[in-house]
Amino acid sequence: MENTYTMPLRVLNVGGNSKAIPLPPQYTEFEHVLLDIDPAGNPDVVCDARQLHTLNPAEYDAIYCSHNLEHYYAHEVPHVLAGFRHVLRDSGFVHIRVPDLQALMQTLSEKQLDLTDLLYQSPAGPITALDVLYGYGKKIAASGQDFFAHKTGFTPTSLIKTLRQHGFPWVFTATGNLEIQAVAFSSEPDAVAKQLFNLKQAA
Repeated sequence: MENTYTMPLRVLNVGGNSKAIPLPPQYTEFEHVLLDIDPAGNPDVVCDARQLHTLNPAEYDAIYCSHNLEHYYAHEVPHVLAGFRHVLRDSGFVHIRVPDLQALMQTLSEKQLDLTDLLYQSPAGPITALDVLYGYGKKIAASGQDFFAHKTGFTPTSLIKTLRQHGFPWVFTATGNLEIQAVAFSSEPDAVAKQLFNLKQAA
């Protein structure tokens, strides 16, 4: 497949909260467009990700969606993914990061932890299994906003299946630190994309 990327490359950061939070190094050469439902972080676009169909089509080369997809009900996820397809160019891709619930369950079992026991310390404070499953409780309580809550979850297998069923048949995944990362394409990725993420084989 030929390299169909155009310059300048644009990445839509869906639910990224603030541009003060750096993107991964793969996006160094991309124009960073921040979309968020919460105007507090001064996003470029204030929009619910379930309403991406209201934006202009085919404007972005990439979508970066870090710990946001789990904030929608399971029945809404296909609609969000359809919105991703809508705003992506044909050669574009989605880069999704979500909690790994399979790894979470294994960790709780192996370490004999309860839901409210400490899993790890984060910059925001102590994190429990309840925070991973349902969203960071202190943030939800302080904000009074339920859009900070988690409403669905994924294992590596279920995320791959969901992406393939809803318009992204080429899926590459990695796991670690209670997280799944997926890079997914609607058509076979070209050499540029493979090099950008060091993609070896589809999941």
